[in-house]
Amino acid sequence: MRYRMLGDIRVGAIGYGAMPLSIEGHPDERQAVATVHAALDAGVTLIDTADSYHVPGGEPGAGERLVARALASYGGDTDTVLVATKGGRGRAADGGWTVDGDPRYIKRAARASLARLGGAAIGLYQLHKPDPAVPYADSVGALRDLLEEGTIRYAGISNADRDQIALAHDMLGDRLVSVQNRYSPEVRSSEPELRLCAELGTAFLPWSPLGGISRSSLDGPSALAAAGPYAAFHSVARERGVSPQRIALAWLLAKSPTVVPIPGASRPGSVIDSAAAADLVLTEAELAALDA
Repeated sequence: MRYRMLGDIRVGAIGYGAMPLSIEGHPDERQAVATVHAALDAGVTLIDTADSYHVPGGEPGAGERLVARALASYGGDTDTVLVATKGGRGRAADGGWTVDGDPRYIKRAARASLARLGGAAIGLYQLHKPDPAVPYADSVGALRDLLEEGTIRYAGISNADRDQIALAHDMLGDRLVSVQNRYSPEVRSSEPELRLCAELGTAFLPWSPLGGISRSSLDGPSALAAAGPYAAFHSVARERGVSPQRIALAWLLAKSPTVVPIPGASRPGSVIDSAAAADLVLTEAELAALDA
């Protein structure tokens, strides 16, 4: 596993998004814990979750509790594992997502997350989404307060545009270590934000990084037609003898040394395959084909 930096913390170049373990369709506890353990065995040291990762009508923090239990039951060393969580969103009983950027809410949510995760402080706490009803500076101010009181060690933001990233960087300085936006072969609209993070030296954590890539060779032949919009990823995968998912993650890593993808997985085999992308270096010709 190659490594990259979040602030002054070294993490595996491929992280793990734990959302699938606790939302609709989640695996049972045994498989969920085995998936986290497989990620750790593969060299993953960044695990991302959120207090809102639970089934509709369920209890907030279910995903955080699961991650905490998986870490507690792991037989190896977890001292270098960075658990990142997020606050500022919720889930309605009908399955919809809510947003609340009120500083008072964010602080309460962070303290509740810390109680669930345990330890002296949350390693990385991220504002989940801007709230249009609350000035963004006020929401970021809550992160600043949490940093100063020691509830969180580092801060991040998610689903932010360039102006919001710049504002958060001005307010938090080097304590803003990450931006988590959607970016994948399918959705590339955060290219400007990715470039800004590269300029600032801030880690860019693509969420849903495998968007647009169909089921991989892990599950049998791909159903994607040769002329499909992501055929290049499947073509390079066949030539390399690996899954299209692994190619997609290696492509993301090549975008910038600040990129740390956080693919989700609900099975050990999937997370192991994703982690292997850290050691896959694509050629310039392959990258040009994938970019196109």
